[in-house]
Amino acid sequence: MINKIVKSISEAVKEIHDGAIVMIGGFGEAGSPIELIHGLIDHGAKDLTVVSNNTGSGHVGLAALIENRQVAKTICSFPRTANSKVFPELYHAGEIELELVPQGTLAERIRAGGAGIPAFYTPASVNTPLAKGKESRMFNGQEYVLEYGIIADFALVKAETADRYGNLLYHATARNFGPIMCTAANTTIIQAKNIVEPGMIDPETVVTPGIFVQKVIEVTNPADESKLVEENISYI
Repeated sequence: MINKIVKSISEAVKEIHDGAIVMIGGFGEAGSPIELIHGLIDHGAKDLTVVSNNTGSGHVGLAALIENRQVAKTICSFPRTANSKVFPELYHAGEIELELVPQGTLAERIRAGGAGIPAFYTPASVNTPLAKGKESRMFNGQEYVLEYGIIADFALVKAETADRYGNLLYHATARNFGPIMCTAANTTIIQAKNIVEPGMIDPETVVTPGIFVQKVIEVTNPADESKLVEENISYI
């Protein structure tokens, strides 16, 4: 019987190893898997490369993982936002590496990795510092820059509903990066607000099929990232 449900956060993240490439969902707090990230902090894996839309807020979630010196490099689109405190300080101190990627390009690099497409050309970043050192070609009189697909060792993704097979539904902007990250990781770990019995999710509405998911943990009352940041809570 297929059953991808695990009993604890620690069991969900225990296989994440030092030096791993980890995709972390999140397009705003709707998709930020706070509990899984905090489990990874407790687990202690270090020298990670994190692929995410941003670098976290305040001193919780991804920002806390970075603050705990477990991340060696970030690949993201928004390294600095209104509430980002940790990453800018570490970056300017030379303690963390940044690969800056336009948001649409980041999404396509992840999608391409999951689809088995090794690389693609895009007009984004042409004639900007982000194109420096990259191959380019002309197509129909327009210049395009070569970008490579991204494949991760692990993905930490937040879903609204899951079943024991790993079929998923999302809430709001969690759907922006979550589904493509599930396809582009060797091991996808899901925290879901609701776990339902097989057959209770209409197959026509499934966003991520269970074939792309390896572990599911139920988190019925996930942390509100904005509230934690507003209250100046620190995880570490």
